[in-house]
Amino acid sequence: MKAVLPEEFADLECFSDWCLPNEAARYSKRLGSTMVEMQAFYDAITARAEEAISYCDKFSLDDMPEDVLNLMRMLYAMVTVSFPVECWKQPRVPDSGATSLDCVYEPVP
Repeated sequence: MKAVLPEEFADLECFSDWCLPNEAARYSKRLGSTMVEMQAFYDAITARAEEAISYCDKFSLDDMPEDVLNLMRMLYAMVTVSFPVECWKQPRVPDSGATSLDCVYEPVP
């Protein structure tokens, strides 16, 4: 199987299913994940977050290699799971019922 992350981040390959292209996909993944799965992902990526950000900063946003773009997407996913892991202890926003918020514009890449 071909690696989707830069070689320097091979230890995070097992979480490559979090390298999703947009906020809607990341949110859907969050809602479909257990807290155990999110906690494991969150612990792994936060331990390497500063290093990953520094690595991504070496590349132009307009010409980012696919493996680096995947690493950036993984960082975006870290943000998506941060509140459920750190605060709510559940994938959904507490007491929000059927409320939803759709992102119609997001940063690229």
